[in-house]
Amino acid sequence: MDLSTKYMGLALSNPLVASAGPLSGTLDGIKRLEDGGVAAVVMFSLFEEQIRHENAAFSHLMELGSDSFAESLSYFPEMGAYQIGPESYLDLIRRATETVDIPVIASLNCVSDRGWADYAKQMQQAGAHGLELNVYSVAADLDMDGAAVEQRYLDILLAVKGAVSIPVSLKLSPFFSAMGHMAKRLDWAGADALVLFNRFYQPDIDIQALEVAPTLQLSSPGEIRLPLLWIALLHGKLRASLAATRGVDTADEVVKYLLAGADVVMTTSALLRHGPAYAATLLDGVKHWMEGRGFGCIEQMRGIMSHGRAANPAAFERANYIRVLESYQSPYAST
Repeated sequence: MDLSTKYMGLALSNPLVASAGPLSGTLDGIKRLEDGGVAAVVMFSLFEEQIRHENAAFSHLMELGSDSFAESLSYFPEMGAYQIGPESYLDLIRRATETVDIPVIASLNCVSDRGWADYAKQMQQAGAHGLELNVYSVAADLDMDGAAVEQRYLDILLAVKGAVSIPVSLKLSPFFSAMGHMAKRLDWAGADALVLFNRFYQPDIDIQALEVAPTLQLSSPGEIRLPLLWIALLHGKLRASLAATRGVDTADEVVKYLLAGADVVMTTSALLRHGPAYAATLLDGVKHWMEGRGFGCIEQMRGIMSHGRAANPAAFERANYIRVLESYQSPYAST
């Protein structure tokens, strides 16, 4: 049984990739993911705001002692020379790539144009095999139109592609008015892969404390539908690889994504629920399904249920919307 695949030019032993999350926050966690069976690891995201906070905290600490302990400041270089950066993150990249045999993909989220390019370059220099741009940005500015939002994605991609030579993927929001066209624009601009889709963590409201409460829920299989749709629609129409993420809990979701046309399937929630060793269970389930239907390799099954190859392409379009509405049965509906 050949589970090998390629993702943004990287040769992988199987299509299961650990997506960005807390399990990839330590070297031990990355090793456990490799031992569990994943073919690649996307490290937890580095956020530029965290780096800025560390810089500000360091500057404040130095300023507090400038009057009473001026002589001690001679032990520290000037702030211009002392570049506080994502050193622990870069060190983890170095140690991980030296320790594990699977590709290690760094993940980056920035707020400034310079940040995207500078930190991307540092990650490549640290040894990352690829880079995932986690463009997590809520367009909350009511004066920003859709064209400006789309151009922002393109500008980020072009800035990073101009700074590094390793493959670059974009983890996308599903909230584009013309998702297919946007995917084509990013493909033309040089994206090596598109990751569908980023989960935007909406806040909740604590009605007792009258506070906005950040909440985090692991993804569930019901969330597979939207990325499944767009992977099926985009398969075979882009040069860029397609990565599916969201909603994976069993091998069934992995199989569905591959049938729709995904090059790889990413998960964090399933591995957090069941542990890194659960990756082997997911892969065994995929193998069992393939054996039962006579598939000898991933390539034979990939995309056979995509829009371009489905026996009924209308199932992905408006006609199926009407069928779905008509199919629902409720004991309270009039007959």
